[in-house]
Amino acid sequence: MMAVVPAQSLRVSEIKDPTVLFERYNTEEIRTIERRVRGGIEQKKEELRQMVGERYRDLIDAADTIGEMRQCSESVVKSIQNMYSFCNKLKQTKTSLQINSKEESQKQSQEKFYTMAAHIKLLLEIPERIWSAMESSQYLQATQLYLLCCHLNSQLHLEGGGPHYSPVLTRFPILVRQVAALGHFRSTILLDSKSLLRGRAVSDQAIAEALVSTMLLEDSSPRQALADFLLARKASIQQLLNQPQHGAGIKAQVCSLVELLVTTLYQAYAVFYVPPEGRLAETGLGSGLLFATLENATSATSAAKGKKVLHEDMSAGSWFKYLPPSVTDFQPALRTLAQPIQSEQLRDTLQQWIDTCKEDIRCGVSSLLVFVRSLKGLASIRDGVWDLLSSDSINQHWAMVCQRLLDKPISLWDDLLQQLFLQRLQAITQEGTEGISSSCRQLLTSALHDLEAQPSSLSLSSSLSSSSSSSNSSAGGFSRGAQFESDVAAFLWSEAAGDLQSDAAWVSVAQRGQQQQQQQQKSGLSMKTQALTPCVQSFCSALDAKLKAQLDDLQHYLPADKNGKDAASSTNVSPLETTSTSSSSAFNRFRDAWAVEDTLREHCLACVRDVLASVRTELASAQERCSGSPDASPRRMGLVLFMARLCQSMGELCPSLRQCILGKQQGAVEVPVRGTPRQSRKLSKGGGAKAVEVSPAQAKWAGLKEELLTCSMEAYGIWSGALSKTVVERFSAALHSESAGAILGTATNWEELEIQEEAESGNSVVSKIRLPVQPSWYVQSLLFHLCLEVNRVGGHALPKVTLVELLKGCLDQVLDQYEMLTRNCQGKDVAFLMTQNRALQLLFDVRYLSATLAARLEEGKSSRSQQDPRVQEVCDSLEGHIDPFIYVFIQGPGGV
Repeated sequence: MMAVVPAQSLRVSEIKDPTVLFERYNTEEIRTIERRVRGGIEQKKEELRQMVGERYRDLIDAADTIGEMRQCSESVVKSIQNMYSFCNKLKQTKTSLQINSKEESQKQSQEKFYTMAAHIKLLLEIPERIWSAMESSQYLQATQLYLLCCHLNSQLHLEGGGPHYSPVLTRFPILVRQVAALGHFRSTILLDSKSLLRGRAVSDQAIAEALVSTMLLEDSSPRQALADFLLARKASIQQLLNQPQHGAGIKAQVCSLVELLVTTLYQAYAVFYVPPEGRLAETGLGSGLLFATLENATSATSAAKGKKVLHEDMSAGSWFKYLPPSVTDFQPALRTLAQPIQSEQLRDTLQQWIDTCKEDIRCGVSSLLVFVRSLKGLASIRDGVWDLLSSDSINQHWAMVCQRLLDKPISLWDDLLQQLFLQRLQAITQEGTEGISSSCRQLLTSALHDLEAQPSSLSLSSSLSSSSSSSNSSAGGFSRGAQFESDVAAFLWSEAAGDLQSDAAWVSVAQRGQQQQQQQQKSGLSMKTQALTPCVQSFCSALDAKLKAQLDDLQHYLPADKNGKDAASSTNVSPLETTSTSSSSAFNRFRDAWAVEDTLREHCLACVRDVLASVRTELASAQERCSGSPDASPRRMGLVLFMARLCQSMGELCPSLRQCILGKQQGAVEVPVRGTPRQSRKLSKGGGAKAVEVSPAQAKWAGLKEELLTCSMEAYGIWSGALSKTVVERFSAALHSESAGAILGTATNWEELEIQEEAESGNSVVSKIRLPVQPSWYVQSLLFHLCLEVNRVGGHALPKVTLVELLKGCLDQVLDQYEMLTRNCQGKDVAFLMTQNRALQLLFDVRYLSATLAARLEEGKSSRSQQDPRVQEVCDSLEGHIDPFIYVFIQGPGGV
């Protein structure tokens, strides 16, 4: 393990693992080491520049040396020529043939020397040409020049083995170093060529030249070139998906990905596809560029046409004429046989590439769509993809290209992106509705807390005695809206600025109804007539605003309202419609509109049912507290009534809820109507004769309204049960009172009647009897306070079923008390407790309560068929304490 060395003393060569630096040094020391390493790098770069400069100086020196050698050789030649001329004069005996042969040999030697010099000159100039070609992205030209360098190197080595040039090569070691320096060009050209294949904005010709460069350098086949092309594009796809962009960059990323896929298939057609024999090429699109480019680069006939590696600018020099034809007419050759790719092989390879890219694209796009937080942004990305694929440059030949390459049409949206966008839409909708559900639960808890926090400690029974004065009193410190839940009468008779709309003076009632249907607006007076308290209005308004925001966000993903026909056709798309749509555009953006609306519908139903579950939980808690305590407070009953009104009016005061479940088109047709389960059953019976087709969305909306009404009726049932129990308790206390003073205190006025009878003697006998003509005071108090409490909570807006159940509950409990009274009187010996007068009063009270509290008789039925048998039993028990003579009179036409 390396000892800890101070940062100032640490050498670069000692850095083996960068992770160790972060473990042993702090940030400042690491930055110091980084600056030292960067300084060393810059120093190395400077040394490299100096070394390259020294090499170029060596080349210049070598050129000067060659020039001096040429001068020396010329002087030597001149000297030799002089020597030959001198010797020729001395040796006149030699024949002229020998002299000519020597001159020819000298000329050949000179030409070989110039040829070698031209080789060296060309070898020194080619690297600069290669760098210029690579800077201008002409990789095929760079490859040809590199292969020419290799050809020159081989020629110099081959000729260097002869007796004339081997001493010269030993004098020019720069040649060996120059060829060695050219070795890195191969890897650089290969790397840059394959990097070019990853680009999206690259021409087809540049792609073909880059692939031909790779084939010439690696001696690969066209199939290997296709594999390299597809691998480069797959790497480009992965690089594009891994870019750390968020927000608005997601749209550009997804569109760039789609554009890359489309460009890949188009370039695969342009570069690799060769039409079969007998089939004409498509107009407007090129094909087979790879083989055409390869033919131009390697064919021997192209040199005759002037398409040579060495261009005219290089042939302008005087030394160029000394190059042999093997150099001037050089053309690279491909060792393998470049046969066109068969259609089946091209199809299978492209299909396999598409299949391998699908999973990467799905995972990558899914991770990108996580950063899209709204349906508006999701629709913007979808529309961007649609605009891209529907453009003329892509859509015009897309079907033909797919048919030629894959033998089938391909839709990038349907196969790759549609399901991903739909899943993200479902996730966004679920998050939104869950947020709405959570906020509604919090709002419900807050509203119930405000209602329960009223500083009223009066019980319902004690408030009955002072109800007339308490309705006008207001305790400071608690919300008026919360007070109105338990005292709706105060809300009804209060005035507010919004009771009448601003145009109420000049808009008729019929026009007002139409405006309310279109605008979903109601005046405050209309709210009061339905006993919709401010707390209920506030809750429903908050819920409706959240649902409307969710619905408005969803509308960006659905067809616009003005395109009603498109909207209708998008919800039920047939294959014929899909085909016709795809002919004019790349794909049908709104084909999954039904799934989008169904997603919102299901999540809205879950949201409302979650709120209903919270309401039912609160109702169960309130019912348990009411059943556990002998007396129910108005504050507690206000909570129950608030939840009852909330469930009853949620469907009406939240028009956005209806639109979310039925859709915006159907949701704006029907006007919501409040009602009860009994009313809905009547409507269903009345419309049963004419069968109406109900859509699944309408069935779900009807089911949700039924759930809301059921929950509302449960809450009203709790309230009616508690109210009937409370009012009957005071009645029971007065009824079971045994003291004479209490009984006389509850007595009312009796009426004296004269009865004339004829005695046996024929004389007329007049007798007087007293009969009750008013119910007892506690009976009147029971009915009065019952009416008062019903009026307090807005009895005009209560469901009829609830009122009937309230009356029936009160009657049942009253009869229980009368039955208990009659049983107690029968079991006691004291006759004072049940005198004839008291029995008459009780009988009058029972019949009066039965007639008042019993349900309204339906038409066509007699009173006896509807009378409770318990009433008859109590009456029979009381009649046993009455004189038969008086009882007969009571039962007569003028009786009670």
